[in-house]
Amino acid sequence: MNNVKQEKVAILGAGSWGTALAKVLAENGQDVKLWTRPSDAKIVAEINQNHTNSKYLKNIEIPETITATTDLEEVVSERDIIVIVIPTSGIRALAKNLNEIIKEPKIIVHASKGLEQGTHQRISTILAEEIAPEKRTGIVALSGPSHAEEVAVQDLTSITSASENEEIARKVQHLFMNDYFRVYRNQDITGVELGAALKNIIAVGAGALKGLGFGDNAMAALVTRGLAEISRLGMQLGAEPQTFMGLSGVGDLIVTCTSPHSRNWQAGKLIGKGFSLDEIQEKIGMAIEGLSTVIAAKELAEECGIDMPITEAIYKVAYEEADVSETVLELMRREGKAE
Repeated sequence: MNNVKQEKVAILGAGSWGTALAKVLAENGQDVKLWTRPSDAKIVAEINQNHTNSKYLKNIEIPETITATTDLEEVVSERDIIVIVIPTSGIRALAKNLNEIIKEPKIIVHASKGLEQGTHQRISTILAEEIAPEKRTGIVALSGPSHAEEVAVQDLTSITSASENEEIARKVQHLFMNDYFRVYRNQDITGVELGAALKNIIAVGAGALKGLGFGDNAMAALVTRGLAEISRLGMQLGAEPQTFMGLSGVGDLIVTCTSPHSRNWQAGKLIGKGFSLDEIQEKIGMAIEGLSTVIAAKELAEECGIDMPITEAIYKVAYEEADVSETVLELMRREGKAE
């Protein structure tokens, strides 16, 4: 347990990552309450009665100090720090609701990874638009190479607390840090959020290579050139280049592109084996951020005039019914160029 004073924290989202983060905070001695949608009342009952969340974290015991509810107003009104851990598609609607509920300024943290469809906006930008300035003391992105399944069993993990407000980033850093969960600070929230969102696209490609039967050489090429794409677009949008060499850049890219824990990698592997998007969604049963983010990233790259051939290829396979094997060959046959 760390020595940070106890805070009242709401975790909005009782999926695998939200539950794992709640567990970290509870083990740090924080007062934690989980919220999830009314349609997930069974999960709330299981958490409160059995102290487990078997749908999202199998064979993991949740600290008894963690309670769950479907009452958003109740959980937000009595908490000082709000941690949002839901799919990107639901962020704006939730933020609108929070703006109605919040009466006193809160620290707003998000641990989601994606870009909004249509607007292409980062999550912190959505939160800043929808939650009035007088209702928030700061916005923080909590991101990095972290599988919920490993955090839940106290495997060693390092992530980043990113905010333009370094004081708030520092507070969130100390809130989560302990002997197995190390948190660094970064003021480049633009780069941290873009790295987190865009690496999911490359992870889909990594899974597809595995599904097609390719080996380590192909994987190394994909990760390296994927990082180049992410960096090009990120810098065009105002990110610092060194951010992409950190935890939320190359770190998150490595862990997501090499592990079956990753839903994006799982989805890509199924694509490589010939499954349709509907079949993949049914098999995985949870949000696959890479398959939605690739739409926004492709459109952003076109708007900015940035070359992102891997992103373009994954978009074609996912949404234009391009043959995955032929698409890989097209990437390999591109005109030779300097690295």
